[in-house]
Amino acid sequence: MVTKSILPFLSILFCFIACSEATNADRFQLTASDVQVQQEDTAGLPSGVFAGGCFWCTEAYFERLQGVKAVISGYSGGSQKEPTYKQVSAGKTDHAEAVQVYYDPQQITYQELVEVFFATHDPTTLNRQGPDYGKQYRSIVFYKNAKEKKLVEDYIGHLNEAGTYKNKIVTYVQPFKEFWPAEEYHQDYYRRNPQDPYVMSVAKPKVRKFEDNYRDKLKPEYIK
Repeated sequence: MVTKSILPFLSILFCFIACSEATNADRFQLTASDVQVQQEDTAGLPSGVFAGGCFWCTEAYFERLQGVKAVISGYSGGSQKEPTYKQVSAGKTDHAEAVQVYYDPQQITYQELVEVFFATHDPTTLNRQGPDYGKQYRSIVFYKNAKEKKLVEDYIGHLNEAGTYKNKIVTYVQPFKEFWPAEEYHQDYYRRNPQDPYVMSVAKPKVRKFEDNYRDKLKPEYIK
């Protein structure tokens, strides 16, 4: 267990290490009775799949948006079947940490999801997001049809032409094949682990900034 007396020190330390290294043995021992993943009925809803670094942060952004009904953390982009967090975080698969976002198109569009995705991570860094580095943290949009593919490519072109970022976007745009949900203890990780040093030092500042910038798109419970 991490004591309160050393949390400030660890918060600084965890700014320089990867998401994969921020999980200790205690959290690996969580069971289904310890953690209840709350999923709304997603039958018939479309979904988008995105990879933009550590899925703890990416999940927290999307689940705050009006019209988003469920966000599942998991793995996608590789060929390995039933990958585990231990394998993916160590770079032993071709998968990236990703999220599957179920949404109501009457409340939020796929275009808006794409815009939020690009605004909440650095799409110009290859195989890296902040302290998290490796191919498992690469930036990807997984499209499910030709319309989505064109929308994403057009938006990337727009961002590059507008000079939104100092460097050129290196986000992969590739067809969706399969999504593997992550272990249960990763679901809704940000909310359920507020004292995790990585969450406190890396994720929380990003999520707070997101809430300030997207106040008009937040669900009521996230408006402060």
